[in-house]
Amino acid sequence: MSAEIVLYTLPPAFGLRNVSPFCLKIEMALTHLELEFEHRLEPDPRKAPKGKLPWLVLDGRVIPDSELILAELELHTGGRVFGGIGPADRARGLAFARLAEDHLYWLMVASRWLDDTWFHHIVDGFFGIAPKPLRGLVARGACRQVARTLHLHGLGRHTLDEQKALARDDLAAIADAVTATPYLAGDAMSVFDFAVVGLLAGILDQKPPTWINPLADEFPALRDYAERIQKEVGIFGRPV
Repeated sequence: MSAEIVLYTLPPAFGLRNVSPFCLKIEMALTHLELEFEHRLEPDPRKAPKGKLPWLVLDGRVIPDSELILAELELHTGGRVFGGIGPADRARGLAFARLAEDHLYWLMVASRWLDDTWFHHIVDGFFGIAPKPLRGLVARGACRQVARTLHLHGLGRHTLDEQKALARDDLAAIADAVTATPYLAGDAMSVFDFAVVGLLAGILDQKPPTWINPLADEFPALRDYAERIQKEVGIFGRPV
């Protein structure tokens, strides 16, 4: 009897079917592993085990955080998540996943949350569950928390021009990597590609664009790579 798997992700926003790169990464991984799962939308991160999405329920066990989910899926599938990836390729893939998820991701967050001209999209996209008269107030409170997080991270201490320069460096590094080889970790598609493409899809296809979109458009290899991986796994960040 197959395991019962339920994946919880954020609902669509900003023209994206799956707005979170971490949620999209796990949806792609489950599909790539050919595991049957139920996909449920949860607009309120406060209901998540660690206050963020995604989370997975596997045979009744609750697993929070995309990295912990992958580790559990590695055990559940007998090593199919990272199987066949040599140590050097795994190190390279992990390094690019960390670049995407722990650095470039926060620059994308800054481009959405800290731009006063874009912020009303945050109000509509993330706080639609709040009563309309309270949405702006709740969103501004969340924005202050995001700003504090970015300040503690360090990226929030930089000027906009400095943030753009850092984002361009990250995007250029990924573009160079996927121009040299078709995949980030060896000769086959892997969860490391899902981590990076999950973020690229959120940048390239978000509507309306933020200041990070023109930077990504400077590197056509990024869209070529993101489109190819999404087509290969059959899961897209945008509606198709």
